[in-house]
Amino acid sequence: MQAFFKPAGVSKPLKDKGPSGPSAEKKAKSVPWVEKYRPKCVDEVAFQEEVVAVLKKSLEGADLPNLLFYGPPGTGKTSTILAAARELYGPELYRQRVLELNASDERGIQVIREKVKTFAQLTVSGTRPDGKLCPPFKIIILDEADSMTAPAQAALRRTMEKESRTTRFCLICNYISRIIEPLTSRCSKFRFKPLANHIQEERLLEICEKENLKYTKESIAALVQVSEGDLRKAITFLQSAARLNVDKEITDKAIVEIAGVVPSKMIEGLLQTCFKGTFERLEVTVRNLVNEGYAATQILNQLHEAIIESDLKDKDKSIITEKMAVVSKCLSDGADEYLQMLSLCSVIMQQASQS
Repeated sequence: MQAFFKPAGVSKPLKDKGPSGPSAEKKAKSVPWVEKYRPKCVDEVAFQEEVVAVLKKSLEGADLPNLLFYGPPGTGKTSTILAAARELYGPELYRQRVLELNASDERGIQVIREKVKTFAQLTVSGTRPDGKLCPPFKIIILDEADSMTAPAQAALRRTMEKESRTTRFCLICNYISRIIEPLTSRCSKFRFKPLANHIQEERLLEICEKENLKYTKESIAALVQVSEGDLRKAITFLQSAARLNVDKEITDKAIVEIAGVVPSKMIEGLLQTCFKGTFERLEVTVRNLVNEGYAATQILNQLHEAIIESDLKDKDKSIITEKMAVVSKCLSDGADEYLQMLSLCSVIMQQASQS
């Protein structure tokens, strides 16, 4: 920043010395940490032993089946197949042999028939420019495959069978139930588990050391808690906290604020109003909570945890959680946040008064 405020005469010689140096440094610094610390090889993939074992066999020369990776976001699905492809083909052949399409690309039936089919039909050799052996097939990665239309998925079936000699497909999705049965039966399925807390802690501490960050044990624990097994989310929050607390210690309060988590005191206050307060007071409390800018989905998730841990009877809990499911659906359809939260809290108040 100081360079911007220096007089023109002072900064000019620096520019003449070599503009490529500082710009290269800036480029290196500006890479999001999610990409910077993405696994470069299969061995670096954390906590997904079965998939890693299969991919290692294929790296050693065994044939690779069509793959279907499914599981929650941020568990390493895309990183795993990209790391494997880089190891299989090396940096030079990687771009020629791998076609990656995700939800941001057009993936209707026309694209499947033209782009994917054309790429799949190309034959390839089994050697790399550096002389090492590589598999004589290409890889097509269809990320977020659960958002593909049913006709596009159906068009993919025949291509997968016809081009099995020259192409392997890797489908990646969060919800396997949204993939049609004929496709799932043609693939080896691997479920990616949410990352265990100690695995996330190890990765986050490693990043903190490499980036020379000051942190507390509580802040790392808070990161693990708010990310809920999603390492990508945890790393993104860590980078945001580092940018906001330059040369300062990253605290758990900063993490909670960045993550948009509703303070536990506010959730407790809302529940106490539901259990012991009047409807007028409840209305004011809900309006204040929504006006604070907290996402209704976040309030809903935290309320769900609090209700499950409360002393209410099982019958009351089941009625409240059923209402939560209805509210969640309404919110995803674009319903008014204030009215939905008031509706839910009214049910909680009713059940609490009956027990």
